[in-house]
Amino acid sequence: MKVLFNTYSVAFDCPGGGEIQLLKTKEALEKSGVEVELFNSWNPRLGSFELVHYFSVQGGSLPFCAYVKKRGLPLVISPILWLGDEAREKYPVGEIKDLLNLCDLILPNSKAEAGLLSGFFGIPIDKFYVTRNGVDPGFAEAISPDIFFKHHHLSKPFLLNVANIEARKNQINLIKALQGTGLELVIAGKIRDQAYFEECLKLGNGFVKYIGYLEHGSELLKSAYRACELFVLPSLLETPGLSALEAAAAGAKVVITEVGCAREYFEDRVTYVSPLDLAGITRGILQEMSKKRNAELKNHVLKNFLWSQTAAQVREAYSKVLQKRRA
Repeated sequence: MKVLFNTYSVAFDCPGGGEIQLLKTKEALEKSGVEVELFNSWNPRLGSFELVHYFSVQGGSLPFCAYVKKRGLPLVISPILWLGDEAREKYPVGEIKDLLNLCDLILPNSKAEAGLLSGFFGIPIDKFYVTRNGVDPGFAEAISPDIFFKHHHLSKPFLLNVANIEARKNQINLIKALQGTGLELVIAGKIRDQAYFEECLKLGNGFVKYIGYLEHGSELLKSAYRACELFVLPSLLETPGLSALEAAAAGAKVVITEVGCAREYFEDRVTYVSPLDLAGITRGILQEMSKKRNAELKNHVLKNFLWSQTAAQVREAYSKVLQKRRA
């Protein structure tokens, strides 16, 4: 099987979870025997592929996807989208509806995402095929936490937030919730919104340490997950947050937003918080900190959410589309 991957044009200017999902899915599919290429606008070669897999439904995606269908190629889309009430005005919902109606199969990351999109756009639920996000088992390696402590000159327990710096990741409310608690917060990620980042530093003066971007899969990132007292991701939404899956695989305790599909992944093994409830975020952090680490969450993630399992689900989705086409 030969498949073409593509996404919106500036996705990799400041990559996040969606871009990691694309690359790790590609890697896992190739290990399973599927030939995958990334779209090259200077040498498209669309006729060389059996199927096109498009990641995201960002504005501007429709022309490429419409052309794929015009060429007669099967098209599947991973929307990577949680379309909550407050977020709908921020997205080109008309274009998204056209994209989801145009493609042959929609690959959401959860049943909840499928139900939300199906209900909002009036698309039959049988057009959705859930393919879970995954984690690399390398995050479970016994990397010493001292590597991270020494590299960043840290000497006391800290909370960790690994995410791009932007309003959706809600670092400002996290910082406000920590004011006066005496807890230290380490933030790692690329800056998507400079003004938002500067406000974070201003509000967190004295207890927030920004360390820049940690390369995905690096020894330093793995060590950070093992070194933190608690991993915190109280975003405005998550589907479910790759960094939270990685932290869990590394053995960290996790506090995460209740908005999105995190419950489908972590069930009752983490603490959930409302991203707009500052007192609730504080309570959730203190509640999770009072618990002892155990291997239940780690084992659950490593048993159910590996990229190899994602690849198997994606292959099944491709087969479903291609069998229908042949029929």
